[in-house]
Amino acid sequence: MGTGMIGMQWIIFIGIAVVSWLVQMNLQNKFKKYSKIPTGNGMTGADVALKMLHDNGIYDVTVTHTPGHLTDHYNPVNKTVNLSEGVYSSNSIMAAAVAAHECGHAVQHARAYAPLTMRSKLVPVVSFASQWMTWLLLAGILMLNSFPQLLLAGIILFALTTLFSFITLPVEINASKRALVWLSNSGITNSYNHAQAEDALRSAAYTYVVAALGSLATLIYYIMIFLGRRD
Repeated sequence: MGTGMIGMQWIIFIGIAVVSWLVQMNLQNKFKKYSKIPTGNGMTGADVALKMLHDNGIYDVTVTHTPGHLTDHYNPVNKTVNLSEGVYSSNSIMAAAVAAHECGHAVQHARAYAPLTMRSKLVPVVSFASQWMTWLLLAGILMLNSFPQLLLAGIILFALTTLFSFITLPVEINASKRALVWLSNSGITNSYNHAQAEDALRSAAYTYVVAALGSLATLIYYIMIFLGRRD
């Protein structure tokens, strides 16, 4: 690898790290800010989640709490909406937005939303790829001229994880869209606080955008190494 290639590597990685940190800090600040603003109806995140599920005719999904901060997620395997400690029992606008977003995934699952179905099918493949790609990429770079097939294999596995990141984008954006429409229609949010819920979910979506772009930039970098191995 030439010095120019190495310099580009550091620019890519440092740039991704800085942008990712800024987005995470923004999300943390929004979480703290909107966690202090009540919805006005006294409903907790758990209450909001149950209501959204039932309003959409979903009764086979359990709402439970999970340890940690911003660890909220929907598990399609056991059909559970898992809300973090700061969301489950809070009656803030942030808790309502997050809970509704996770229920948006449950609605996607119930409606067989195509991108979610595709992402679910890719999970075992991506799990395998994540387990081996780092070693293949490292070995491929070390043996670049003598055995370039190793790097190519690593690139293929990395491409699968990048694809997964981009499929995740419409899944997350659609879940937020479903959440915001329901929050407004059900009266959980009003003209005074709906924009805050929208801002909170938009900030969360940025983290997925940065992750996808970062993965793509890194993939391009490894492809450049592979294509320029004889230079």
